[in-house]
Amino acid sequence: MDHVRKEAIWAACIVLMLALWTGVLLATGTPLAINWEAVKKLPDAFSIFVILSFVFTKWLWRLRLFRGWLVRVPYLQGTWDGEFQSTWEDPITHTGIAARRMVLVIRQTFRSIHCTAFTDESESTSRAGQIAVDDESGSISLSYNYTSRSKVALRNRSPIHDGAAHVRVVSVPKRMLEGEYWTGRCTTGQIKLSFLSRDLLERFPDS
Repeated sequence: MDHVRKEAIWAACIVLMLALWTGVLLATGTPLAINWEAVKKLPDAFSIFVILSFVFTKWLWRLRLFRGWLVRVPYLQGTWDGEFQSTWEDPITHTGIAARRMVLVIRQTFRSIHCTAFTDESESTSRAGQIAVDDESGSISLSYNYTSRSKVALRNRSPIHDGAAHVRVVSVPKRMLEGEYWTGRCTTGQIKLSFLSRDLLERFPDS
């Protein structure tokens, strides 16, 4: 999907380039006129434009100032804490399991997103992910594919497997991720997470 609104970004680029060109002309004492002397200042203005574009895609796109009218996707980076409820049943007793704690760590750049999920038994790492915006409803969702590796001692009942998750990004009344997941082991489940902090945890918390 497009992370920015094409019409808005083109208009912003044109306005910014003209403003930079004008600024360079004023700073160098060049008359504000379309002539050869002014044209020769275009490379200077373009160099500044390239630098500002880099700064924007590296940091500035995260600011609320650009959200909505220019940048379509929300900034989700940080740690999300909550629980998941699996449909898995014990093959012998045919009983399910209770909801369990899950921590999702999201690392996001302007063009990519990476998800790592921690539980008390396993760690899952995404291979591909994307944020989608529904143009009609405005609904925002996060989808990613992952590989889950349980602790070595548990792999006899919980082998390494692949899966996928699809969650809706909720902003009101509070920031949440709600949705579902499914795995190559023919199980599915529900996910419900709340935003915890911008800190990026590297393991399942002790408490």
